[in-house]
Amino acid sequence: MTPIRSLRATAYTVPTDRPEADGTLAWDRTTVVVVQVTGGGQSGLGWTYGAAACAAVARAELAPVVIGRNAFDVPGAFQEMVRKVRDDGRAGVCGYAISAIETALWDLKARLLGVPLCVLFGQAADGVRIYGSGGFTTYPHAVLAAQLGGWVHDQGISRVKLRIGEGRGTREERDLRRVWQARETVGDHAELYVDANGAYTSKQAIRMGRAMEEWDVRWFEEPVTSDDIAGLRRVRDAVRADVAAGEYGCDLYTFRRLAGAVDCLQIDVTRCGGMLEWRRAAALAAARGLDVSGHCAPQLHLHVALATPNVRHLEWFHDHVRIESMFFDGFREPVEGVLRPDLSRPGLGLELREADVARFRTGGVDAAGD
Repeated sequence: MTPIRSLRATAYTVPTDRPEADGTLAWDRTTVVVVQVTGGGQSGLGWTYGAAACAAVARAELAPVVIGRNAFDVPGAFQEMVRKVRDDGRAGVCGYAISAIETALWDLKARLLGVPLCVLFGQAADGVRIYGSGGFTTYPHAVLAAQLGGWVHDQGISRVKLRIGEGRGTREERDLRRVWQARETVGDHAELYVDANGAYTSKQAIRMGRAMEEWDVRWFEEPVTSDDIAGLRRVRDAVRADVAAGEYGCDLYTFRRLAGAVDCLQIDVTRCGGMLEWRRAAALAAARGLDVSGHCAPQLHLHVALATPNVRHLEWFHDHVRIESMFFDGFREPVEGVLRPDLSRPGLGLELREADVARFRTGGVDAAGD
């Protein structure tokens, strides 16, 4: 037995490079909670994007049920963490904290075995396609064109996404104008995606989806809120674009409901419970003949996506790419729109640049355990 010796959770807050918004939210900073676990002379790394409170939950509530367990028994640790937060509620802060810890435990296990995490899981592919994701509603046209055009024409990323649904769906004309501008920028051959972040009603989303067919929009993400399963199904059945949702899923019951209402199921390893739940949700999708897509956090999704036969792509999300490139040695860049791992590095292949990112620290620096 190799016991888990310690667990450390640290919150960092990173300002965005310019003000950002989508259809239902605006922000100017992103908080990342990094978890480090140790055992057997190795250290495992995981993280989530959520409130700094995730770090407090990780240290105060979850560390006591993880420390001392066998580092190789990750599913057992996950199960005990879920049981621990029963009365607090698994979704949200608690679920995000569980996700970060569970991911760190898989990284630790792979490092103890001296193999990349995708090798531990077993690879289905040697690389995963990505799509560039940004196009915030706050961007003026010049910024939107530079970002989307840069991905397509300079970096060879042939799939890009912009945000629509501005003002909770109250600016339809501007939404359509921006989609037209995006198509003019990227050309006829790039795949164009949109994300409404749940801003529209179902009938409104159907009207918008049909209007956007003129510009060959292939992906319509969260046309209505993900809580509206019937609405998602109505939109899916009425528009040509693939309807996608699932980024807020925190348990398998949510993914089971969503799988009956979308064309592609999104899963976020930083929210759903971690790597094991990501793979189980992907299996639910496969049972319905659906692909899955990794939501945000591309460096964290790479290895589990490589082990998933029905993965379509990963989201190369602007904010998270900025953060992960600053925070981690071993950061992987895509080549012609495909992300591949460094198989010479064990685990996730990443190391936290603690000294470099200390200026962003906002809380949770104490360690639990040895």
